[in-house]
Amino acid sequence: MNRRDEIIAKVLRNVKVDPETGCWIWQGGTSGNGRGGGYGRVWVQGQACAVHIVTYTHYHGYIPGKLHVDHVCRNRLCCNPAHLEAVTASENQRRRVHAKLKLELESQS
Repeated sequence: MNRRDEIIAKVLRNVKVDPETGCWIWQGGTSGNGRGGGYGRVWVQGQACAVHIVTYTHYHGYIPGKLHVDHVCRNRLCCNPAHLEAVTASENQRRRVHAKLKLELESQS
């Protein structure tokens, strides 16, 4: 098994699949609860890395500069490669605002 396979195996050992959403929910450590928190973290060669970025890179390859990996499902702990998409920062922000507004409208109904 090469290093890349070892890393993804480590990630997958700490994932639980949600049968309703298809999200691969990270069960390990996170980046905390503060601003920018709530993302899964995994140790890779002595460095804490975002699980969704490790998974995206494994399945989709290199992330072009200035792009962010967006959770299409809006779940920060999800690392299902089918739920991740490389987008610009402005597109990521637009999607976040849209999802927040949608939740607010649904809660008022």
